Amino acid sequence: MNHFPSNIKLLRKRRGRTQDDVAFALDMKRSTLSGYENEVAQPGMEALIAFSNYFKVSVDTLIKVDLSRLSESELSQLERGYDVFVSGSKLRVLATTVDKENEENIELVDEKAKAGYRTGFADPEFIKVLPTFQMPFLSKQKKYRTFQISGDSMHPIPEGSWVTGEFVQNWNLIRDRHAYIIHTLDDGVVFKVVENLIKPNGKLRLYSLNPIYEPYEVDVKDIREVWKFVNYISDEVPDADNQNEHLKNSVKALHSEVANIKEKLKTLSK
Repeated sequence: MNHFPSNIKLLRKRRGRTQDDVAFALDMKRSTLSGYENEVAQPGMEALIAFSNYFKVSVDTLIKVDLSRLSESELSQLERGYDVFVSGSKLRVLATTVDKENEENIELVDEKAKAGYRTGFADPEFIKVLPTFQMPFLSKQKKYRTFQISGDSMHPIPEGSWVTGEFVQNWNLIRDRHAYIIHTLDDGVVFKVVENLIKPNGKLRLYSLNPIYEPYEVDVKDIREVWKFVNYISDEVPDADNQNEHLKNSVKALHSEVANIKEKLKTLSK
């Protein structure tokens, strides 16, 4: 089905442009544009390319994709240039839910649900039964999801905290030394500080805030979703001294090992 007439009308209105505005920008008569939008005229290739350049959306998308069926966050991403036909990147389909006003929900993935999320993340039936809520101070043009974290690898953020992330469509935009929620094939959902190594070797290097955990690398083919850290909610006050205690214990352990080595060397030298 050709979605071009409805798509150019939708994109025009989202930009707040009149038919006169767009017709002037594309050097065509308003009646010609009206004919395209009302399906009484068919655009040639030059017109299709002109509309594609104007809206920064590929010709394939303008014709083949019903943009009215996209969520607000998906439309916003498209308008910011994340068009699968333009970029040639793999399209990452996100199962999501909306409220009665058709605004994106923030789904809540607690510790129990994380096991099912590993395989159900792309299943609309699984996603729609997750608890949802709204954060009015977050952008309505972006998609967010909240995950409960476990373990102490991101200390001083307490175990059991609720970490909210913004969906990342283009993984090449992942920023070094920023925190992300990474959904991996083997490890499920992990919360880490990331180093982007996609261009040189197709991997992400993941770091913990807790220094007792070593960094490790994940191949992008084993990653299912990436969410950029936005905020976290906890009923505990972060204990900065606890991290210092980890360091003190590590230093004590090293001193003990050195002392043992010295004793062994003394024994051998006798």
